[in-house]
Amino acid sequence: MQGMSTYDSSKESLAGILKEIDDGKIQLPEFQREWIWDDAHVGSLLASVTLSYPIGAIMLLQAGNEEIIFKTRLIHGVDQEKSRKPELLILDGQQRRTALFQALFSPCPVETKDIRGKEIKRHYHVVIDEVVSDTGDREEVIISLPEDRKRRNFRGEIIEDYSTLGLQCQAGILPLDVVLDGAKLMEWQMRYLQITPEETQSRLKKWNILNEKILTPINQYQVPVIQLKKGIPREAICQIFEKVNTGGVPLTVFELLTAIFAAEGYSLRKDWDTRRKELAKHLIFKNLQSGDFLQVISLLSTREKKMEALNSGVRPDQVPGISCKRREILKMKLQDYKTWADISQKAFIETAKVLHQQNFFSSRDLPYRTQIVPLAAIIAVLGKDAELDGVKKTIVALVLVWNFWRIVWFRY
Repeated sequence: MQGMSTYDSSKESLAGILKEIDDGKIQLPEFQREWIWDDAHVGSLLASVTLSYPIGAIMLLQAGNEEIIFKTRLIHGVDQEKSRKPELLILDGQQRRTALFQALFSPCPVETKDIRGKEIKRHYHVVIDEVVSDTGDREEVIISLPEDRKRRNFRGEIIEDYSTLGLQCQAGILPLDVVLDGAKLMEWQMRYLQITPEETQSRLKKWNILNEKILTPINQYQVPVIQLKKGIPREAICQIFEKVNTGGVPLTVFELLTAIFAAEGYSLRKDWDTRRKELAKHLIFKNLQSGDFLQVISLLSTREKKMEALNSGVRPDQVPGISCKRREILKMKLQDYKTWADISQKAFIETAKVLHQQNFFSSRDLPYRTQIVPLAAIIAVLGKDAELDGVKKTIVALVLVWNFWRIVWFRY
């Protein structure tokens, strides 16, 4: 028997996807990185589309899962007034779709960077005569112009001006942001053909070549779409995101929870930054990570659930386990975090005191950072009992045994 599929795959027109982005139907989950592509990348991508080359699939996640509600944002360049509840979220293909939206669909210039990393704004155009001659690389027929569509020399003097429709038609420099707008493209075409009556026939031939090589490929371009169903679990989203974003920064459970909690109006990142600064006052926690803190909370919250189940009469072999694995952390509710965050922070501070008594003063003195998590969780569960001399000696013994076995394990 085959398992139920977690996704659907199909093809959709590029124009249709860009329209859904403009309408706010397709948005980004908050954990996605910002728009970062430079001018050269945008031009190369546009060339690939006009040549009908594959540019990669777009992976979307259906919104509407009440168990996974992300804070979302519009694609860079979309009018903020179009903000609405999204139907689909982009998990992979953000940079390419953002580049194409800004260059082909938005009337505003593309906000990008030059080769030195300086922020610039560019409009992308096709040089019709270069398309007709077909003697060069396709990337050479697509040019980017400044926001005012005027080229200047090193002294700042204007050497080429394409700032008006008339000037563009005269020079045969077609702006790509009109290609998917039927009315604007028709207006541009009529003006281009009628610029010089005696050149109408020759210009019509050029337009037909342009239509075959540039306009039709863009309008008919199909994008492979992988759509994850909304019932997919959190841990699967995290794993899939990491697999498809091999060139980017891996998605951590902290970032995923940050996006989920943000949908409830809570800034996990801000809260953690405050706690991290307090904990960093103890040098032994200089390298403490957000994941370490979440692991302690997970241990405490899952322990509480286990104890509640046992106290309610659930059979021991059927009670939930105590865990701080990724799967359990991703199941964490905002209330779980709020319940245990202060307790966990206090437990870390008490842990630092215990370690100081054993001459561990900085993160360099600690053989293994991972031992902090169970130690802090134990101290949190013990509460005031952890301050008793006999209990402290037991805890110290646990630390020593832990270090001994880790050394033996890795040495032999």
